[in-house]
Amino acid sequence: MSDENEEFVYSEEYIKQRMLQNKKERHSRKSFTWLKRLRKLLRFLMVVGLIFGLYFSLRLKYWYMSPNAFNSVHNGSLEIVNNNIVPSVNILRALRQHPIPRIPIYLYNTDILKKDIMLLEPVEDVYIRRFWMPARLLVIIKERKPIITISPAPDVEPVAFFAKGGKLIGKDYLPLDPKYKTIRVLSYGVRGDDYRHWTPEKIALIEKIAKTTEAYTKSQIKYIDFRNPEDVYVQLPEVNIRLGEIDDTIFNRLKRLPSILPQIVNLDKKIKYLDLRWDNANYIKLED
Repeated sequence: MSDENEEFVYSEEYIKQRMLQNKKERHSRKSFTWLKRLRKLLRFLMVVGLIFGLYFSLRLKYWYMSPNAFNSVHNGSLEIVNNNIVPSVNILRALRQHPIPRIPIYLYNTDILKKDIMLLEPVEDVYIRRFWMPARLLVIIKERKPIITISPAPDVEPVAFFAKGGKLIGKDYLPLDPKYKTIRVLSYGVRGDDYRHWTPEKIALIEKIAKTTEAYTKSQIKYIDFRNPEDVYVQLPEVNIRLGEIDDTIFNRLKRLPSILPQIVNLDKKIKYLDLRWDNANYIKLED
């Protein structure tokens, strides 16, 4: 009898423990469900907050260019750099052709601005960067490198210049900064060999003649006289060199300079020019 009572007591205790455990499990599941719902709510509120924050941040005034940005380069909305040949006023004139749209800077299409700046002759390429806080543009100019300047006479300022690649640029962009070391070429531009019709190949040939002459003479030329294309002169500080016609033998004739120049230094008489027109002979023309 006692064994049966003990078994009954044990079973009742076990049932109580199971009920208590099930209650705890239900409470735990309920808490976990509420926690999941709370997390979803917080996540939703965060997304909504980010959306509203992004919306209001994109509507801040710092995203919008000043309507006076293209009036001058002395403001916080526009900066122009690397323009050593093209005046900033010319670039501003190109920019002013387009009104500043009332849109955020990140939507501003700068391709049309670049296209108009590229129409300026000395400009080889343009890079436009956009910034905010405040909204502004950085215009980076890449200019063509000047290699030859054109003058009608030795004592006359250049009237045009050729850039690398043979691009002819007019006097609107002269004088050049002294830092540009160019080859000065004399040409009338109205008779003989008109420089306005020179090809890139001819520009490259003139540049090669100048560099070859300087290499052989160890001296910087003052100018090349192309006013008579059939009788070309190269003026050095110490002597004038008469090259005559520019043909296939020109560089062979220039090779003789290192052996001739020492003889000129020892002469007591004033030299008019050194004649290199002939293939196998050198002549020194003295002043009358």
